[in-house]
Order: sequence, then structure tokens, then C-alpha cells
Amino acid sequence: MNNPKKYVFNEEEDEVNLANMAREGVSFYRLTKLSEYIQLGMQEWAEYLHLSERTMQRYKKEGKTFDPIYSEKIIIIELLYKKGINIFGIKDNFYTWMDTVSVALGGVKPKDMLDTNFGITMVYDELGRIEHGIFA
Repeated sequence: MNNPKKYVFNEEEDEVNLANMAREGVSFYRLTKLSEYIQLGMQEWAEYLHLSERTMQRYKKEGKTFDPIYSEKIIIIELLYKKGINIFGIKDNFYTWMDTVSVALGGVKPKDMLDTNFGITMVYDELGRIEHGIFA
């Protein structure tokens, strides 16, 4: 069961726990708290999850948890943001990077790549290069 006080995953979270969280489903409440923390709006989440805003509102109204496929993507994006914040040290610096066109990512803002798993992987890999001082 989700702990409503736990909005960002701890370092100790292992893949089995994350898989179980995805299976159980992320609650709309948790997504709302995460959105506040990482400064992503519901319209952006709707785009990343390939859901209509109307469907998002239905999840909210009915207090539903997201299906595993959507929950998994929410968790992966959350982990990406956590990694980015850790690498940049200051949340605002990471958010600025996410909103800046990246040559290494084909002239696209990292934030705009979060709608596909391939895009998320590319952003994650670029963060790894930045973490190790390898700049494109």
C-alpha cells in the first residue's frame, strides 16, 4: 500500500519494490504531490503518459490508481528527476537544463523527450555523461 507521506523514492528502493509499486498503481494523490515537487503540470503528465486531460481528471475525480503501464512510467520519470537533481545539486539548475535545447539530444529539450521510453533512456544516459564530466 502507498504511504501518502512518501512522495519521492528513497535510495534504498530496490527494483522489486519499484516493480510492486508499479503493479499496485500510483495514486493520483501521489502524482499530484510529485508534480508539485518536480514542477511538472498535469498537461505535461497527460502528454508523457499518452492520456487525455479528461482521462486524467477522471482519475482524480474517482481517486483511482494508474494502471501498471502508466505507474511504471511515472516511477521512471520520478527516478530520472531524482537522479538529475542529485547530479546538478540544485533543483532549479536541473529544471533549467531540462528546459534547455540540448545538442547531445538532437536539438530537443530533455523535458520534451519524456513521452517515450527511448527518450527517457536518452535523457538518463545524458545525465550519466554529465555526472562523469563527459560533455557533448
